[in-house]
Amino acid sequence: MSRTLPLCLAAFLLATAAARGEPYRLETVAGDLHHPWSVAQLPDRSFLVTERRGRLLHIGREGGQQPLTGVPDTYVAGQGGFFDVVLHPRFADNRLVYLSYAAGGPGANATAVFRGRLTAVGLADGAEILRVQPLKATPQHYGGRLAFLPDGTLLLTTGEGFDYREAAQDPGSELGKVLRTRDDGTVPADNPLAETGAPRVWTLGHRNPQGLVVDEASGRVWLHEHGPRGGDEVNRLVPGANYGWPAVTHGIDYSGARISPYERWPGMVDPEKVWVPSIAPSGLALYRGDRFPGWRGDLFVGALVDREVRRLDLENGVIVGEQRLFGELEERIRDVRSAPDGFLYLLTDSEAGRLVRVRPAEDAGR
Repeated sequence: MSRTLPLCLAAFLLATAAARGEPYRLETVAGDLHHPWSVAQLPDRSFLVTERRGRLLHIGREGGQQPLTGVPDTYVAGQGGFFDVVLHPRFADNRLVYLSYAAGGPGANATAVFRGRLTAVGLADGAEILRVQPLKATPQHYGGRLAFLPDGTLLLTTGEGFDYREAAQDPGSELGKVLRTRDDGTVPADNPLAETGAPRVWTLGHRNPQGLVVDEASGRVWLHEHGPRGGDEVNRLVPGANYGWPAVTHGIDYSGARISPYERWPGMVDPEKVWVPSIAPSGLALYRGDRFPGWRGDLFVGALVDREVRRLDLENGVIVGEQRLFGELEERIRDVRSAPDGFLYLLTDSEAGRLVRVRPAEDAGR
């Protein structure tokens, strides 16, 4: 039986946020989602949701689901499949949608970006506009988060492929990086390593970044990434900066072996926040809405291992506190989004995943 519920019949879970007095309730918008990875809200308040197995869904305001056509083939193995979905900043005029995904096959695969124009049935005029180089032979550590900068250029996070971690320190490789392109995939002339490394590289020294958000008001770019055993990080990005992996880390190898004796090194940027043990962060939102005034300007991080969300209290660009939220769901949180309608949205990660709306407890449904 489908777990997708009409809004008028949705089951409400009531909870109270201890910090800043923000009571909330959790509302299931849609269920029966197969390992959903990312969600974007459309101007009509419906949604696009990616499923890792290679489907792009349109989910209506009442929860109905429609698979969309015109999407790329993807390599579904390990951590590979469909990843992020974002709208062009001028989506209302051009209807452009961007997908990140695993392209290729077992012996040669990479994170890629696909762009198409949204129609009533799917993506039209679609084309791959970026494929990370070099290709790799592992189905892990793709990164895959997308975000637009205020100047209209596009950022993509890339993982280092797990077995290729030294490539994160190689400026000539696009593994373990944040890349920057124009909205059509071409390379801006002002990228920081245009003359000394791979021309699309914007920052380097990353392991597997699965959280990326741009503060349009301040221009700050926030990223989080998975550490090994321990050492998950939140970083504030600066063009051309080196964030250390694997030369510096707060974690150890899964075998228990030391990866590096150093937690910091001159010329490498220290993280703004570190989690030891790991929380396995995925999805990152900067809350910009007016539904929860006490949360405005704070970061929200999905935690796969701890089955909750971490709210990071930001004051003048500095993380000053942390709060654990939404643990009553008892589900892995894959994505967190601050949507134009002012609500927070969560995706739970399972074969029967859900799209969940966070709304004020006293909100009557406006």
